[in-house]
Amino acid sequence: DPVLVGCTDGVGTKVILAAERRIYDTVGIDCVAMNVNDLIVQGAEPLFFLDYLGLSKLEPAATAAMIEGVARGCEIAGCALIGGECAEMPDIYKPGDFDIAGFCVGVVELSRVVDAARVKKGDVIIGLRSSGIHSNGFTLVRRVIKDAGLDLDAVYPELSQDPLWKVLLEPTRIYAKPIVRLLASYKKKKVVSGMAHITGGGLPGNVCRALSSKLDAVIDTTKWAPPPVFSLLQKSGNIEREEMFRVFNMGIGYTLIVRPAFADAVVEKLTKYGEDPVVIGEVV
Repeated sequence: DPVLVGCTDGVGTKVILAAERRIYDTVGIDCVAMNVNDLIVQGAEPLFFLDYLGLSKLEPAATAAMIEGVARGCEIAGCALIGGECAEMPDIYKPGDFDIAGFCVGVVELSRVVDAARVKKGDVIIGLRSSGIHSNGFTLVRRVIKDAGLDLDAVYPELSQDPLWKVLLEPTRIYAKPIVRLLASYKKKKVVSGMAHITGGGLPGNVCRALSSKLDAVIDTTKWAPPPVFSLLQKSGNIEREEMFRVFNMGIGYTLIVRPAFADAVVEKLTKYGEDPVVIGEVV
């Protein structure tokens, strides 16, 4: 009894930074991630993807790098890139500007669709780590860089040995393969009662989407350490902690809500699949 699931999304203002640095491949991965990670929260397995590029002028090398990034993202996600569109629109985009968006279709058995009604009090919340900022909050990131005078070419030792621009453009993690594999490992039992992709709105604005109106989530933020790029932005921009958690993923890019009796087994399986899961809270 298969049901098709569709998602469409873009990369947001992260593309402005990518265009300024002329780095085109990473945003292709971001584009796939933003779609596929939204799709799998329904319990769906991604099938195919199409991309859309809006450009000032079609520059073959830059355009090829964008599409290569999309293809790499599809490879990580385990879905097929079956087509796309490149639109030259110099009246809309200034020279060097571009935008990228995509569309993904997946499939899930109707009986296996993840539904907020399944989440119960006492369920355990497991977080999967992000690779950094992912693809949300870049309007604030760019404002902090401008106002604080941060140097995009400088190496900030507390972050890594890479220049700041490279840390900021780190692609969004794609969680599809471990999640699809985890769900497939439970043929009968519905161990995972809810999932959330942590995008704009952060943990407070996204975990609640997996819950019914009678439930809430309590998350213990001492259970993990956010990547250092967040403390650099917070300090440089003098941003309140609450605002940081509202705008950014703060180191958790994806969450699963699971039955308490299976929490340890799920953590074990996800670790085996290459993730670094952490129990971050519970449903109340």
